[in-house]
Amino acid sequence: MQALYAQLLVGLINGSFYALLSLGLAVIFGMLNIINFAHGALYMMGAFVAYFLLNLANIGYWPALILAPIAVGIFGMILERTLLRWLTGLDHLYGLLLTFGLALIIQGVFQNYFGSSGLPYSIPDELKGGMNLGFMYLPIYRGWVVVFSFVVCLLTWYLIERTRLGANLRAATENPTLVRAFGINVPRMITLTYGLGVGLAALAGVLSAPINQVRPLMGADLIIVVFAVVVIGGMGSIMGSIITGFALGVIEGMTKYFYPEASNTVVFVLMVLVLLVKPSGLTGRAN
Repeated sequence: MQALYAQLLVGLINGSFYALLSLGLAVIFGMLNIINFAHGALYMMGAFVAYFLLNLANIGYWPALILAPIAVGIFGMILERTLLRWLTGLDHLYGLLLTFGLALIIQGVFQNYFGSSGLPYSIPDELKGGMNLGFMYLPIYRGWVVVFSFVVCLLTWYLIERTRLGANLRAATENPTLVRAFGINVPRMITLTYGLGVGLAALAGVLSAPINQVRPLMGADLIIVVFAVVVIGGMGSIMGSIITGFALGVIEGMTKYFYPEASNTVVFVLMVLVLLVKPSGLTGRAN
């Protein structure tokens, strides 16, 4: 049973990263209709910014949780202003191809300078050690990742779905002409929305750095699974991405315990089944 609990914990941790990354993708697609294939590379950039802050400026983990998402979010807003804006009104395929090319460029640059091996990033002293729960030993940092990711996901959902700002964002994507009539700067809102989605990816990268080390291809290992999570939850569905991300992490962990050979494919099997039964996703709305 201890092995089962350990796999469930690993599944929850992976689910935390799936949820944060798929949430950022859902925000960008739901608000901007952009399939952001560069999301994995921006997740990697978040981890590298935390690494640079620690090793070049002696700025530790806690400030990096704020500074790295802001820095990568600004980089994402520059990308949106200079490149993605030209694709407004075009088919989704153009955005996917452009962001796929950006991902390859970003990963290639980092791999050229830092190689493929992982760079260590230490756990902050406050979160080292663990707790004996009786049925398993819980590393404090891993527990923190699960709880913090869940709180961030809920706050993002509340911002998009339950606040005036979120209502303006949704309205700006559905009827930008009408929203402009009320004096709202629609292009600025679109840029900030893309920055928010990218910032969530960078935050996941900072959380991942002490667990998975900092590697140029760390985003490439996750992005395909995260896209499957978004498809299962429903493209553009905020709550669907959160629930599906955590749930699929747990399912993946249980599969590693009961049938390890299928652990790398179970997510994609579920994606195919969902597409056959409900192509809009579990919580998505049919067009």
